[in-house]
Amino acid sequence: MSVVFPAMLYALIEWLTQTIGTLGYPGIVLLMGLESSFFPFPSEVVMVPAGYLASQGQMDLSVVIVCGITGSLLGAWLNYCIALKAGRAALLKWGHLIFLPEAKFLLVETYLKEHGEIGTFIGRLIPVIRQYISFPAGVIRMNFFKFSLFTALGAGLWVTILTFIGFYVGENAEMVSQWSQQALFWVILGCGLLVVVYWKLKKK
Repeated sequence: MSVVFPAMLYALIEWLTQTIGTLGYPGIVLLMGLESSFFPFPSEVVMVPAGYLASQGQMDLSVVIVCGITGSLLGAWLNYCIALKAGRAALLKWGHLIFLPEAKFLLVETYLKEHGEIGTFIGRLIPVIRQYISFPAGVIRMNFFKFSLFTALGAGLWVTILTFIGFYVGENAEMVSQWSQQALFWVILGCGLLVVVYWKLKKK
């Protein structure tokens, strides 16, 4: 999901700040679970307001991050189990009902095949890939422990970045959009370097 929707951020940050403030930590887990599953829901508008509330002393920063990672894991597990039970053929045929058309499934499937287990970690940091990487992982029956570990690491990095953005500039939607775009750029650049290092080490 892209981070370049400042108009949407203005409205959603205000609403989600109120929602998270009301629901508390379970609200973060619930909303991040939705974001990590097959719902087209940007994580920026969950973790940034939560980070802002932490800066106001209404939440604990470390607990916010843990809740964000927990929600991401739960959503990823849901997708993994759906793929495990349904199988590849069913996802190709009916995936559009859960916002996963055939073209998108083939994209993330090819991505996972090319990058292997490290692709799960990197996939959690890349828009579009982030929400759907769990489906091909379930189809190929990736080791569940490794899947969970790399998912938690990738989601944890992105959740932490967004939470700190909210902590420092969460009241300014324009700066949130700007910082999020910059963070995404450096994350993707870092992922590219990580893939190069990974493949070199694998060849050795």
